[in-house]
Amino acid sequence: MNPRRLIGALALFLALAFVAAGCGDTILDATKTEETIQANLEKSVHEKIKAVDCPSDQKVEVDKTFTCTVVFADGKQATATLKIRNKEADVSFVGLKLNK
Repeated sequence: MNPRRLIGALALFLALAFVAAGCGDTILDATKTEETIQANLEKSVHEKIKAVDCPSDQKVEVDKTFTCTVVFADGKQATATLKIRNKEADVSFVGLKLNK
């Protein structure tokens, strides 16, 4: 994977849907998050993504970061770090690190 492509991926901003959960907490929609990350990474790094796995219980907390696992079609894995920007669950990439 080309490091320049990774840098481009880091500049992407994601607007993700969220769902309300019990106790007044707002939770990110993990499926929507995964689909959005996959589509944006495939466009920016021009490589096929096999799967993205994000936590299903991620609360919407401004400035909180969380990670998702990215599996490329060739089997390489990476960890995507994302940051929740606001209460509307807008999320931005903080980093994408290839796993060894």
